[in-house]
Amino acid sequence: MRADMREQAIREVVAVLPDRAHDMARLAILLADAEPIVTVIGKYNHGKSRLLNELIGQEAFAVADRRETVKLSDSVHRGVRWLDAPGLDADVGTEDDRHALHAAWLHADIRLFVHAAKEGELDAKELALLAELCADSERSKRQILFVLSQVDQLADDAELQKVGHAIGAQWPGIGLNAVSSTRYRKGLDEGKKLMLERSGMPSLRVTIDAALARVPDARAHETALLFDETREELAQCLIAQQQTLDDLRRTQREQRAAFDDGVKRVIAKVSVDIDAMLNALGTDHASVPDTARDAYAITAGKLERAHIQIAYSRACIEIDSFLAGHGVMGLPSEQETVARALNSVMVAVMGVSVKFRKDLRRMFCTDAGRERMQREFAHYFELSKDRKALAMLISQSASVIDALNTASNSLRALEDAQ
Repeated sequence: MRADMREQAIREVVAVLPDRAHDMARLAILLADAEPIVTVIGKYNHGKSRLLNELIGQEAFAVADRRETVKLSDSVHRGVRWLDAPGLDADVGTEDDRHALHAAWLHADIRLFVHAAKEGELDAKELALLAELCADSERSKRQILFVLSQVDQLADDAELQKVGHAIGAQWPGIGLNAVSSTRYRKGLDEGKKLMLERSGMPSLRVTIDAALARVPDARAHETALLFDETREELAQCLIAQQQTLDDLRRTQREQRAAFDDGVKRVIAKVSVDIDAMLNALGTDHASVPDTARDAYAITAGKLERAHIQIAYSRACIEIDSFLAGHGVMGLPSEQETVARALNSVMVAVMGVSVKFRKDLRRMFCTDAGRERMQREFAHYFELSKDRKALAMLISQSASVIDALNTASNSLRALEDAQ
């Protein structure tokens, strides 16, 4: 698989599993199948850079009493990439810590945890980091080697033994690789074999070589682990998200069914009342227009029209009460008018008033009239805020499922392309 396609696939996984960003970055390194990486990590001025220079036999990393390593630096030597990170606690802004940890966690196949012998036992921050690294080593099989550096700065072997016992008490079973880069350099320059041996560097090199030989198997384990864990998490997320979507859709169906049933019943009820009222009326006075001289008089037509309007208003109040219980009240913003009193679902569907028997009968006493009201009320039900919010949740959930499926397919493609 091309590098750009691999990066795209990893982005698609991280998009749905953001907490896996670090694992996916590590997986990208593993899939690139580059040279093994040895990273030193430790506190500032504990001899990390000098140690690396002696291990590779080159002055590749800056060494000084003041802080020199301020960013990740590396050197490839005999098929191994050696990575030097800023010392922990070297920068009060913790930027160095961030680089060092980035190197230790992301890039390293082998971590050399360096601690200066002159400092005695490990401090709390070193212990915490060592615990994290060891836990990760147990999970990923990435290796960690403890290096006790600058042992030449101790008075004698008894003091070295004392420091070793103190660290061993803090971390039982820890393997101390005691070294002195200064002794090693002096042994080389002066041709002193015994000093070379006492420097601990030859022994450390043998230990590192053995660790390097285990890197291919460790990488294979870690690659399989990351694929398995990520695949399982994607599958679990997909199951959970599908359940969420099913629940939302069931809620949507149940709400609509309850609304349709409820509005049908309330319309049927008020229709029966109105039909009974209309059938009880005699002569249709409301349809007879008033004359000019009746403008200020109480006429039979006015009384009947008022009677019809009251019956209509009572029906509207009962229907409106039901609608309010389902959140169907105001009109969508795009349908609102400047007259706020008219911006209600009841006005949009029923109109402002009804004064004649034929209009009331057409609305409530015919199948077509009742079906129209049910249909239009259902339309505004779907446009209510709660229903639109539910529809949005359903859409978002469906989009997440699509993204999870895309990520699963991308992960499968990555795995197949190994």
